[in-house]
Amino acid sequence: MSLVLDSAAQDLLFREARTANSFSDEPVTEEQVQAIYDLVKFGPTAFNQTPLRITLVRSPEARERLVKHMAEGNAAKTATAPLVAILSADNEFHEELPQLLPHFPQAKDLFFAERPVREQSALLNAALQAAYFIVGVRAAGLAAGPMTGADFGGIQKEFLDADHTPLMVVNIGKPGEDAAFARSPRLTFDEVVTTV
Repeated sequence: MSLVLDSAAQDLLFREARTANSFSDEPVTEEQVQAIYDLVKFGPTAFNQTPLRITLVRSPEARERLVKHMAEGNAAKTATAPLVAILSADNEFHEELPQLLPHFPQAKDLFFAERPVREQSALLNAALQAAYFIVGVRAAGLAAGPMTGADFGGIQKEFLDADHTPLMVVNIGKPGEDAAFARSPRLTFDEVVTTV
């Protein structure tokens, strides 16, 4: 075995994990979300930037406001998931760089003074953090249902501001009955990896 992570953990995080389309009624607690974030915040990003923002949609009123922006195939599962998170990229993440990169505080102005550069970097690095977040949800023994089928312009106006770009909506909870489709095929090592 070439991996240090034991087989059960590999199954939990990857091999047996599935995108959930339905969930049980068991709630997702603030403590669980805190534990997930406290684990995944250590995932690597460029310049240690932390552009990911997580908006937890808990109240019935907020849930109703979100559901109206979801694509038809995603609305019902978003309405009934125990917890829904809107993941977005903060395009003003550079303001935190002196704190997050104390050995190179000038990176804030040297590399990220221009908004288009920040937006591109925020999008890439928040997407990395979103992937870590999904794996963290799995590490907590929960299932994630990440979705990009939504009116993100509407979600931005409803929940965010012009400095935050929505990336995805993630339903979170214990899987329900028939929560996942059968595993779809994946490309093989030889189809993906090239050695030069």
